[in-house]
Amino acid sequence: MNSSHQGMLFVATDVAAQDEADFNQWYDREHVEERVRIEGFLSGTRYQSLKGGRKYLGLYKTRSLESFTSAAYHAAFTRQTAWSVANLQKMQSPMRRVCAISAVVGIGNGSHLAIITLPADTEESRIAELGTTLFAHDGFIRSSLLTPDTALSTPLPKESTDNRQLLPMMLLESSSLEASERLAAHACHALDYPLDEVLHYGLGWQLTAQELKL
Repeated sequence: MNSSHQGMLFVATDVAAQDEADFNQWYDREHVEERVRIEGFLSGTRYQSLKGGRKYLGLYKTRSLESFTSAAYHAAFTRQTAWSVANLQKMQSPMRRVCAISAVVGIGNGSHLAIITLPADTEESRIAELGTTLFAHDGFIRSSLLTPDTALSTPLPKESTDNRQLLPMMLLESSSLEASERLAAHACHALDYPLDEVLHYGLGWQLTAQELKL
């Protein structure tokens, strides 16, 4: 896989109701900042499910896939706090993928995110062409293709490895839930993908590396 592509760490999980308050405080007050401070990380963004999928989603953008093989990234795992260790164990049915970002159309970050899981043999050019078509629609902000790296996508402590599939995903970012659902419907029609399997998430908050340098 081309290491020159920007990278994305994709982490989705559920959490038991009795653990959510502590989990969210840990994520908001410690975990996101810790990760974004790692050299090569550009941003950390939290989302919450609106329809389908695991309840919590974290996306961490990096300069390249090489950010996940750096000494700085590996060092972060040697100094995890007790709070981090405890909350990693609280994750239920987590999903961790380290992906290359490609086929990007548009700029910025949308308040709403639709995720379409694709077949393993999906061509990047097809997703780029679809993104260009969707760009003309109201509410479209950005589309991209995430392709998991097999070697880098090691599972989380509580992640099951039974029938674990590392499939590409199309991300559709938009400015409203209405736009997200409408754009997803167009994409599903073009991709012959079941509309009821699209995952919809709403933005929680984002931290950028640039903000940490101010």
